[in-house]
Amino acid sequence: MAKKNFVLDTNVILHDGKSIHNFQENDIYIPIVVLEELDKFKKGNEDINFNAREFAREIDGIADSDLFKKGASLGKDRGRLYIVTEESYPEELQKAFSERTPDHRILAVALNLTKKSKAKTILVTKDINLRMKAKSVGVLTEDYTTDKVTNMDIFEQAYRTFDAPNPDVIDRLYADNGGVNLEDLQLKADIAPNECFLLQSARASVMCRYNPFEDKVTRVEKSRSFGIEPRNAEQTFAMNALLDDNIKLIALTGKAGTGKTLLALAAALAKNEVYNQILLARPIVALGGKDLGFLPGDANEKMAPYMQPLFDNLNVIKSALNYQGPLINKIDELQREKRLVIEALAYIRGRSLSDTFFIIDEAQNLTPHEIKTIITRAGENTKLVFTGDIQQIDSPYLDMQSNGLVYMIDRMKGQDLFAHVNLVKGERSYLSELAANLL
Repeated sequence: MAKKNFVLDTNVILHDGKSIHNFQENDIYIPIVVLEELDKFKKGNEDINFNAREFAREIDGIADSDLFKKGASLGKDRGRLYIVTEESYPEELQKAFSERTPDHRILAVALNLTKKSKAKTILVTKDINLRMKAKSVGVLTEDYTTDKVTNMDIFEQAYRTFDAPNPDVIDRLYADNGGVNLEDLQLKADIAPNECFLLQSARASVMCRYNPFEDKVTRVEKSRSFGIEPRNAEQTFAMNALLDDNIKLIALTGKAGTGKTLLALAAALAKNEVYNQILLARPIVALGGKDLGFLPGDANEKMAPYMQPLFDNLNVIKSALNYQGPLINKIDELQREKRLVIEALAYIRGRSLSDTFFIIDEAQNLTPHEIKTIITRAGENTKLVFTGDIQQIDSPYLDMQSNGLVYMIDRMKGQDLFAHVNLVKGERSYLSELAANLL
């Protein structure tokens, strides 16, 4: 395979601080303007700030006198890294884009390299507009796809349905929920650990889950938790997984109104005696392009708009319980003793979480690195539940295929400790469902 040249945009490095190591034997070119832009992101606690600092450390570790002229080797069977200081602005760009913005300066490097190098030159950027500009002047371009998920089929359906070659196995599942062997189903498809599916015959159907801990296929029944009862099959599957203490990592995906956060919170409350604490958190995404500092009030008042959806779900549960009775008293007790805590995700990072039922809402706005950071904080007897709608991403550096939630689901599928349920049908209201489908 012929060696290629890759010119990296700033947003690629801000997305992945170690991106320079993911281009195999090909050479990498970093325009000097990229270093200038990265310098603005070195300070801060966001993931992009971490990646900017990480890249600086990577460069410092390999920097030598050849970095600007002959390039620095990235290792065995790897290409070379070049920092491009040349600032010549091709005539084509002067005609099309006279203003020398950072994007146009990066494009100039790619265009100059395309002209003088015999190797194919490709500009790698996550900026769609810059990719369009590159194509207009004849520069090859592509998105950074190293951590992109290619198979998105699992987010299109709620669950799989199988015809039972032997209808008697359905009768056995209803007669004894000790389960049946997977081989007894005689299915031609592979079933993943903790996969939920519908098994049907001409006379009956049954909701099932493959339990890897017992190596059995068991029947899934509706379970009511703190006044919340599943309203459809996928919610039933989700509640089943949420209440199984053996499953330590769960992903619930689906559009708005499908009940992701509500089910997770209800299950957490039902397990209050198993876990010492219930934590609900969500990433803070700037409102109208402004961060917390622009909002009035103290820290709690600034976070209130972000955290309110979690309190709304708690109020739904209280409403289902008619705001009275022992379960309401239990919720009040958990909040009073700070065993039920709702806070910003930024306050969770860096902690070691043991005996905790941890719900991370809006996880589609997290990067793969942030997801990894959170999961690696899980201590003994901790359950992590990530919920999110992959069609509602607010981060400018993420999309449906590269956000941390889909990345985690893709990497964790097939593991005994992991379960994923995709919720399709909205249950908030008919109006909410109509809007989600039509608008």
